Amino acid sequence: MQATIHSPRMDSPASRRHSRSSFSGRVPDMSGKMSVETMQASQRLPFYLVALLGLITALGPLSTDMYLPAFPILDQELGGGPGSAQFTLATWFIGLAVGQFSCGPLSDRFGRRGPLIAGLALYTLASIGCAMTSDYRLFCLFRFFAALGGSGGAVIPRAMIRDIATGRAGAHIMTQLTLVFGVMPILAPSIGGIILEIATWRWMFWVAALYGVAAIAGVWFVLPETLPLARRLRLPVSTILTRYVTIVREPHFFLNALIASASTFVMFAYLGGAPVVFEHLMGFSPRNFAIFFGVNAAIFILCTQISGRLVHRVRLETLMQFGIGWCAFAGAMNVLLTTTHVITAQTPVFVVMMIMFMTGSLGFIGANATVLAFHHHGAHAGSASALLGTMQFSIGAVSGLMMGYMPTDSIIPTACVMAVGAAMMVIANIFRVFRCAET
Repeated sequence: MQATIHSPRMDSPASRRHSRSSFSGRVPDMSGKMSVETMQASQRLPFYLVALLGLITALGPLSTDMYLPAFPILDQELGGGPGSAQFTLATWFIGLAVGQFSCGPLSDRFGRRGPLIAGLALYTLASIGCAMTSDYRLFCLFRFFAALGGSGGAVIPRAMIRDIATGRAGAHIMTQLTLVFGVMPILAPSIGGIILEIATWRWMFWVAALYGVAAIAGVWFVLPETLPLARRLRLPVSTILTRYVTIVREPHFFLNALIASASTFVMFAYLGGAPVVFEHLMGFSPRNFAIFFGVNAAIFILCTQISGRLVHRVRLETLMQFGIGWCAFAGAMNVLLTTTHVITAQTPVFVVMMIMFMTGSLGFIGANATVLAFHHHGAHAGSASALLGTMQFSIGAVSGLMMGYMPTDSIIPTACVMAVGAAMMVIANIFRVFRCAET
């Protein structure tokens, strides 16, 4: 009888209000263990934490996209010669690849907050170095170290989401994260263009340093630790390397990660080629370039959000394959129309349309391939996230290096390099269909 009396009280309106407040994250102590357990039980993150993680993840797009309008100026002022600014972008991507390889295991060993704060501090100091140097080689070195530190912003937020939620719940949070940090590619070139109008390119990196300081403050005062001591892994280097080999040999991870990496290859080819195509060949001003870049980023985000809305009704594999087919068709058409001179630098409207058509397809590929790659690796999400990030930025850096060696007097190289990434996705997906069907 006593149980019968107390049961309705546990489901009283007050109790339900308390439950809803817990799910929405309004708990007395966000740094306490109970708040993290509540989030894990509900498989939900309060939006302000999603926003904070998104802003930390946005550090990468900020540092990549904000200085794109300054490429012609960097070629002249740093003394690297024509196309040298594209190599600074490739250096940034290489640093991200190297940093992510070590950042994941460190976050599995020492928790999420500590490595994230240390990385953000290194990023901030290196950004100050970029703002102060006038030597091309030193600039590349500082960009590399900034990427090493900033790599934690790419790896650790994804691992923290995996600590809290899995499956479709995790995919939903990842979509929210994409929405938040996806705003940065829209804003960053505009911020860079405004800075160039009122100051020098060096202020772009002072702004990046201030962003790093703000991110450190957010992590220090707001972000809770999602990996308790009991779940941290104390493993020697040999075991960590063995785990990486084990993860990468698993077909579901490797082939889906390869598809995600190929989509990054396409995006980085676009990032490296866009300043040449639009500023050098078509004569876009920094402001006009920023407007185009922002519209293109908005289309990419829109496609990502459409994909996120459909995940509850359509299989992730189906959405991803739709995006791959779309990207392959757009890439083939882009190469055909540019090599036959139907589309040239004198037809800017058609160039813009073709690039937007191709990059929009990536919104159906990257996030879905990432979730599919993580499917069997929840026990070591940090290492899996780091390995995926390393693959993405290593393969993406290749496209940046390729663009640095390409001629700058035609739009054909950009179209061809982007098409190479689309072909990689098609081949990887064919192997994925047959290999994953066998396992």
